[in-house]
Amino acid sequence: MDFNLKKRARHDVKVEVVSLEAKYPHNVMLYHYPPTEDIHIDEFEELALERLRLLRVFDRATTKGLRLLSEDWKEYVNSEMSRDGLRGYLRMGTTSSGIKHESDLQMRRRDYLSHFILRLAYCRSEDLLRWFVAREMEFFKYKFAALNTAEIKQFLEANSFHILPLTEEQKDEVKDGLYESTVGQSVSKIELLEFYKVPFTQVLDLVRTRRCYLKAGFAYVNTHDMVSIVGARQLDEIERGMQAAKSFIADVEADERISRMIKSLHNSYTGKDYTVCKDASVPIESLDQLSKTSMPLCMRMCHEHIRSQHHIKHGGRMQYGLFLKGIGVTLEDSLRFWREEFTKKMDVDKFARSYEYNIYHNYGKKGSMVNYTPYSCLKIIKEMAAPGDCHGCPYKSLDQTALKAKLSSYGLSPGAIDEIMFFVSRNHYQFACGKYFMLTHNSTVEPTINHPNNYFEESQILMGNRQKRAPGPAQQNNKVRASIKGAANRSMLNGDDDDELWKIAETQEKLYQSQKGIAEAFDDDLDLTEIMD
Repeated sequence: MDFNLKKRARHDVKVEVVSLEAKYPHNVMLYHYPPTEDIHIDEFEELALERLRLLRVFDRATTKGLRLLSEDWKEYVNSEMSRDGLRGYLRMGTTSSGIKHESDLQMRRRDYLSHFILRLAYCRSEDLLRWFVAREMEFFKYKFAALNTAEIKQFLEANSFHILPLTEEQKDEVKDGLYESTVGQSVSKIELLEFYKVPFTQVLDLVRTRRCYLKAGFAYVNTHDMVSIVGARQLDEIERGMQAAKSFIADVEADERISRMIKSLHNSYTGKDYTVCKDASVPIESLDQLSKTSMPLCMRMCHEHIRSQHHIKHGGRMQYGLFLKGIGVTLEDSLRFWREEFTKKMDVDKFARSYEYNIYHNYGKKGSMVNYTPYSCLKIIKEMAAPGDCHGCPYKSLDQTALKAKLSSYGLSPGAIDEIMFFVSRNHYQFACGKYFMLTHNSTVEPTINHPNNYFEESQILMGNRQKRAPGPAQQNNKVRASIKGAANRSMLNGDDDDELWKIAETQEKLYQSQKGIAEAFDDDLDLTEIMD
């Protein structure tokens, strides 16, 4: 038997390397071709959550009633992007498309990949699809509005729009109509603008608002309004792409690595993590006062319920208990707080037998040893509170009469209550909470509230009991030290919220046994060609 190693004929595979600049030549792209590269599962999830944070910025701007592309709208969007750590996307919508850094090319790549990743999550229902398409179009118009005249010409040519600006002779023929239809521009500026002649059916939004000159079935559109023409193409591309994604979503969801994530993505919390608080240690003796000054309405009502009833149902214990952990109540103090209240109605042995385990579990000291994260606003708003429950979002769960009475009992004037009810009546519960913050803190700035612990932290900062963190990478290296009433200092860790953990946590009330961990280690890559192409 011959054990000598025989040499095989070697066939070199020629791999075509395409530069990022060639693949992503422009800040504004039409998302026509699905990406074909391999990415790691960790990057897949990171891009999805980052894109979701971005789209939620535009959703908040819409909810506030700001007119698309107005100066107020742009100012709000820019500030929210900066606050949410989306400076790369901010640059795409506020600077020239010219390449300045490698990071700009990497940002174009992230933009392109994340768009297609979210198609997988948002093609699953008509409601999700409509929300996604509307937000993506707002982002597209935001980027396009930053282009100059030369870049618009380049974009039109690169994407085969086959429309050219009017010559000076053509412009002279219709100049009177252009002067009358171009609002907010002087004659001298209009003469410097370039105009395009297109079928009026391509710019019905401009026709509807009388922002273009019409003649013989054609609309004359200036450079600044070209977004209506290119936007129609982009809308068509996205809608057709979503239908294509819908056709193979079953195959995608067969992959357990991503199915759970894309199913729960829309309701994922994408803000700061409040799992562990090291900024300040909050003594339980201060909770009564803090509930009145720094707790949002949902947590204040939970605190008042346990103080008056000396008991609280499982949903309330989860909601309020994890909130206390997030603001800096230690495990030892938490055990003491719950024991002192519950033993006013039961003996110590019953408390230890029926409730102690759950407190240890929430702090990651029992069962699966997962250090659970406090509930976000999205999680709380989704809760269905039954009669006798005190958890959930009171702006949603209470009827308007009961809510007004509750707010009045807290000292709010009828005018202030009406301001809050304006948002409640339109189902904008987080904006109602932000307005409640402004009114109870005499603040002139309405914060963006997306987490009860975020509400508490903003309140403590405003009251001077904590320091606001400086944004940027230095935040991870230089721990900001703060305290509440002379208590010990702590610093905040950052992480991601996993909604699946809550479903497991809520089964623990009667099942006092070890859980099976749900986190899985993913070391292999996802082939985007197989998923999207």
